[in-house]
Amino acid sequence: MHGLSLIVSEASRIVVFSGAGISTESGIDDFRGPQGVWKRHQPVYFDEFLADPDKRREHWKYKRQSWEQFKDAKPNAGHRAVLKWHEQGKLRGVITQNIDGLHEAAGLPREVLVELHGTNLHVECVGKDGQGCGWEMPARPYFESLGPRDDWDPCAQCGGWIKPSTVSFGQSLPPMAMQQSERWCRECDLLIVLGSSLEVSPANHYPKLAKQQGAKLVIINREPTPLDTLADLVIHAGIGETLAGL
Repeated sequence: MHGLSLIVSEASRIVVFSGAGISTESGIDDFRGPQGVWKRHQPVYFDEFLADPDKRREHWKYKRQSWEQFKDAKPNAGHRAVLKWHEQGKLRGVITQNIDGLHEAAGLPREVLVELHGTNLHVECVGKDGQGCGWEMPARPYFESLGPRDDWDPCAQCGGWIKPSTVSFGQSLPPMAMQQSERWCRECDLLIVLGSSLEVSPANHYPKLAKQQGAKLVIINREPTPLDTLADLVIHAGIGETLAGL
């Protein structure tokens, strides 16, 4: 723990790269683990969602079920530690693979947060061709307006398909989010990975980029990752307990 404390105390431009491991400590299932979401549900690809009404209903049924878990989840000690770095003026930004909105719920301002895979906390129009008309709203009132049914209503503005504001399989990551993430990784002096397997591309490119630019790299994850040998410090333990120890 002394090594982590020293590395953090010496840093002034920290970038956090967070994955499912920080969210599981708030009771949210991961996606790729042995009991992960994708072991129980086949993902609906974006082109299937646009073209097939049965696939849209399947996607909404899954999102309806997962919303029951997401809606009442609370930030944990890991999220609060990241917020503390921001309050101390040491945080350059947070790049997260998570769609639960817990970094924002902890109080982190959106200008220092990039959600690479979108968020479950909003729904939006994607049109019928994947473009959309720009309509969006918070997810909670939208799900409440649907009641118990697993179906959904088309966009009131253009008649397009409504979808939770998350990046589906086959859908490109937001270019602006990727550009901001790369900018932060080039500027930081420390990148801390919190709970990511670092197996998903292109997201796992960012810790490598930061290291190449001269930043220190710390990985806190319960399981080994492909980048452990690149890191200055690796801690295989829970995130909350590790950061609370600081």
